[in-house]
Order: sequence, then structure tokens, then C-alpha cells
Amino acid sequence: MKGISFGQYYPASSVFHRMDPRAKIILAVLYIVSTFLCKNVLSFAALTISALLLVILSRIPLRIMLRSLRPILFIVVFTSAINIFATRGAHRLTPEHWWLAIYEEGLWNALFMVLRIVCLILSTSIFLTYTTTPVSLANALERLLSPLKRIKIPVHDFAMMMTIALRFIPTLSEETEKIMNAQKARGANFTTGSLFARAKALIPILVPLFVSAFNRAFELATAMECRCYHGGEGRTQLNVLHYRASDFVAILLLVGFGVGLWFLNRVDFLYRLG
Repeated sequence: MKGISFGQYYPASSVFHRMDPRAKIILAVLYIVSTFLCKNVLSFAALTISALLLVILSRIPLRIMLRSLRPILFIVVFTSAINIFATRGAHRLTPEHWWLAIYEEGLWNALFMVLRIVCLILSTSIFLTYTTTPVSLANALERLLSPLKRIKIPVHDFAMMMTIALRFIPTLSEETEKIMNAQKARGANFTTGSLFARAKALIPILVPLFVSAFNRAFELATAMECRCYHGGEGRTQLNVLHYRASDFVAILLLVGFGVGLWFLNRVDFLYRLG
């Protein structure tokens, strides 16, 4: 449970920590779009290099970044298996009389899918949760969506809900670990047996976890009412957000990176036509 990266802020002194949170949200969206522009080996190689460069610039230890990938390990393995065994192509690697058909195109698709998922998780963790506090992230989201207030959309309420959700993910994770340790001390077993038995063993964890979550929600609602919280009407911010020149430079660099990926795809396409 400690491997969950959402909501965990890692204090450090890096270019990403000093950036405006609104710029980091824009960068995260642009990087996600860039990952889906990759179509060949050259573009995926550039994407991998860019992800490593983001890790270096963020000054976050590599072990912490790799720890955030553990929760998606099953998704990576599952999607890789689907691409390997479900993709058909012209270059078969297994003998014809084998019932298991593996093609070279399937291996490349699996590799590209793994790189895309890993780069997505690393980039969003760096741009958002690891280098931005939940409060700053919510304020940035509220500022970016502020034009929607003109059509009566409660932007502040959405930002507040996101802040509370991000804030309580580590708390609920710690609460789950405590409940599991208490159940193990009473003889509960969560690691052996059939899949149905292990799923059934989680019921004694879910019930007290839901009770604890509801209790925390009631306590938070009471605390907000005692402080006369009535939404975002007339509220101001202690730290006003300001764009810097470096923020615009970073956005332009990432836009250029996306254009470069598109160009690499075109180069490979033209090379095949030639």
C-alpha cells in the first residue's frame, strides 16, 4: 500500500518543484498526448529518454519512482500478454505446428505498450503528485477551470473534492495497513489459498475500513462547518499563483517535443515508402 504514489508529495529542490502548478498540469496533459503520438522505434526511444530526463531533473530517488510502478505491475503484464498472443503479423517466431503463435509484431507491440504505460505513470507522478502539494494542485485546477464558472459549474467544489481525495489516499492506505496487521495478529491469512479464499479474507478488512472512512468524513464535515465554510464564494488565496518565463519555456519545449515525435513517425513512414 505504501507504493501508491497518488497524493504523496516528495519535498526537494528541482525545476519542477519551483514551477507554477498550472503549468505542470498543462505539461502533464501535453506529455500524455505525446506518448500517444509514438508509433515506431525512434519515437519510443525518444520518449524513453525524455522520461529518464524527467526523473533526473525532478531529483526524486529512482527507488521511489520505481516503487510507484508496483501497483500497475499486473496491468503491464496483462497488457503485454494480450499484445504478444493476440497480435498477428508476417514474421512468426514459433514453429508452424505449435498451437501457440507468437509473432515479431506482437513482441514489438508489447514492448511499446509497456514503455507507454511506464512513461505515463512516471510523467504524471513527476508533474503532479510528487512535485506538487494537493492544495497547490487543487488551486491550479480551480484557476484553470475558472472560465466554467460563467456557466454555473461549481469549479471550487470540484477542486475541494479533489484536494480531500488526494489528501486522504495516504491516510486510508495507512489505515488499511494497520487493519491488515491487526487481522494478521489474530490469525488471518491473506497470501495463501485459492483466489476466492483470499478475496473472502479481505471482507474483515473492508468493513472496518469503510467505517473508518465514514467517521473521518463526518469529522471533516463537522470541522468545516465549525469554521463557517460555505464554498468558494468570496474566498481568497494566501499564495497567489503567477506564471514565470521558465514555465512558458517548458511548455514550448514540450510542444516542440511532440512535434519532434510526429516528425520521427513521418521519417520512418517516408523511409518505408522509399
